[in-house]
Amino acid sequence: MVSCVIRDWQGTETGEASLQLQVAAEANAAHVVHRALRRQNVNARQGTASAKTRAEVRGGGRKPWRQKGTGRARAGSNRSPLWRGGGVIFGPKPRDFSIKMNRKERRLALRTVLQSRAEELIVVEDFNDQLPRPKTKELIAAIARWGVEPQEKVLLILPQQQETIYLSGRNISRLKLVLADSLNVYDLLAADRIVATTSALAKVQEVYGE
Repeated sequence: MVSCVIRDWQGTETGEASLQLQVAAEANAAHVVHRALRRQNVNARQGTASAKTRAEVRGGGRKPWRQKGTGRARAGSNRSPLWRGGGVIFGPKPRDFSIKMNRKERRLALRTVLQSRAEELIVVEDFNDQLPRPKTKELIAAIARWGVEPQEKVLLILPQQQETIYLSGRNISRLKLVLADSLNVYDLLAADRIVATTSALAKVQEVYGE
């Protein structure tokens, strides 16, 4: 179980929250997390790269010059891979890079990563009512009050889509918003600090706790 201090909109400590998740054993935790991270990155590949072989390149039907007597090397087509504008030898073709991983393993990796980032986790009270209208400057100031350094990348976890928070934070380059039921290993590892509202933390416990 991990305990975290709860802060309000002004950054004042108001209480304590706990997060209890079933994580992987220390011996194989790194392996499970690595597999989940590799799966996420590889599955994001489109696999649409394609190069034409000598059979697909346009032209090359006529023999460039006769077989013998010219003093030049014999050539059967000007679309040979040896020629400029010719086909590509063993070039890329569309393919599926996706890797499969059991759902239980994926969730185990996610819980393990989330609990391992407990020291970088900041829990704040729900602040949707503090932003009656979108205001980027106010959200930046609040993040600073919560103890986040200006250069740090922040992952903000929300319980559900909240329009004013989304509009306030979408122009902040170092801030990424994600919903509590849509967490992923890459975002959790890439962030310097993770900020979660109390409602979001409760939802994380409900969705991923076992």
